[in-house]
Amino acid sequence: MKNTASEIKSEAIKAIDKIAPKRELYIKRNRHYYDNLVSFFRFNIPENSSVIEIGCGTGFLLNAVKPSHGVGIDISPAMIEIARNKYRHLTFYQQDAENLELTEKFDYIIISDTLGYLEDIQKVINKLKLISSPDTRILINYHSFFWEPLLSFAQKLNLKMPHKRLNWLNRSDVVNLLILEGYDVIKTGKRYLMPLYIPLISWFFNKYLAYLPLLNSMCLTGYIIARLPEQLPSDNKQYSVSVIIPARNESGNIEDAVKRVPEMGKHTEIIFVEGGSSDDTLDIIKKICNQYASVRDVKYLIQSGKGKGDAVRLGFEQATGDILMILDADLTVPPEDLPKFYNAIATGKGEYINGTRLVYPMEDEAMRTLNIMGNKFFSIMFSWLLSQRIKDTLCGTKVLSAENYRKLSANRSYFGNFDPFGDFDLIFGSAKLNLKFIEVPIRYHSRKYGETNISRFSHGWLLLKMAFYAMNKIKFVH
Repeated sequence: MKNTASEIKSEAIKAIDKIAPKRELYIKRNRHYYDNLVSFFRFNIPENSSVIEIGCGTGFLLNAVKPSHGVGIDISPAMIEIARNKYRHLTFYQQDAENLELTEKFDYIIISDTLGYLEDIQKVINKLKLISSPDTRILINYHSFFWEPLLSFAQKLNLKMPHKRLNWLNRSDVVNLLILEGYDVIKTGKRYLMPLYIPLISWFFNKYLAYLPLLNSMCLTGYIIARLPEQLPSDNKQYSVSVIIPARNESGNIEDAVKRVPEMGKHTEIIFVEGGSSDDTLDIIKKICNQYASVRDVKYLIQSGKGKGDAVRLGFEQATGDILMILDADLTVPPEDLPKFYNAIATGKGEYINGTRLVYPMEDEAMRTLNIMGNKFFSIMFSWLLSQRIKDTLCGTKVLSAENYRKLSANRSYFGNFDPFGDFDLIFGSAKLNLKFIEVPIRYHSRKYGETNISRFSHGWLLLKMAFYAMNKIKFVH
């Protein structure tokens, strides 16, 4: 007679309890693997976050991410007892994840090397809603079935902690379960190519070769980052908006910008940031702000620094809106399209909203052929680099919440102040925070006044250098 599900689970708990005293020994034997694992989670989880780990074992990983408030649950009483004694500053509960009893919300949920030992994964994913909010990030790490023979052999050699797996799921299986339960999948990927430690060689394989096409498909571990989307009405009007307009030598577009920016949400403010123009842009901005003061919330700032990136940061710091938008003063992106961006973020469809000019046909001379080719090249590069689809990295219209911008700004030292445009400061920062990217197609128009401030060749070369810099900050980090 076959064992019932409850009997199988009971046997699994006894087996885990039996090996619990040896858990730390196995971690030491596989220090290279666990150091790499810790590096991955530390990259994605800022210190002093609230974190819960499902299947925490003896608490090693939970402690390593340095949470301000850390909670671990595990089905094994023996594992939990060791964890409580070893990490007294953390909180541990002996619980079955399928019958989760907690309701506290956390910033991050870790499920590492645990999926294979869950009897009903969909039930666990459903239960995560009790401890999730739309701001929560769920980080799932799992082993590839491709490695199952070698992992079984490692267990027989007593190199890997023995576990009786209840299932083997691939990335598509887990993504499907998350979608079934209503989650947004933000990123997926594979990592860690060489578990055998060979000085320098292992480092080179796991830091660089593991992320290259073909070799990436052979990696030992996969990861998925997901969130529970906020369910908001499609006509949500509860947020205020700040539209930041960097302006340098754009005097002929200032009044049009004020006239054409729609009122969005419960209130819309317009902030011009003047950047050392050689024409009368500053005088026109002052005039227009006074002229429209009775009908629009419009103001201006003057840069002390240089470049669009500096202008955007100044505008965002002074903005009062819940949602922050960038609109280029050349108005090649029509201001009338901004409500599309508002709706995308205000209804919870995305957290970082990026315009894309490469969907609809463009007006003649709106963008030169060489510029289009460059944009498409960077689109492919950055989609791979960020593990999220981004078709047009250089579209000036970008939108995110003020709350997420504050988090991004607090984490800016990780990348440094290396972006004169402001585009990649926001793109990289949002990717580091694992925000959900959504792109809004817009119709790109020819410039009606003035000349572009972008140099195709010198700025293109700078973007290329920034991309390679970011590879070592985003892609080649674990």
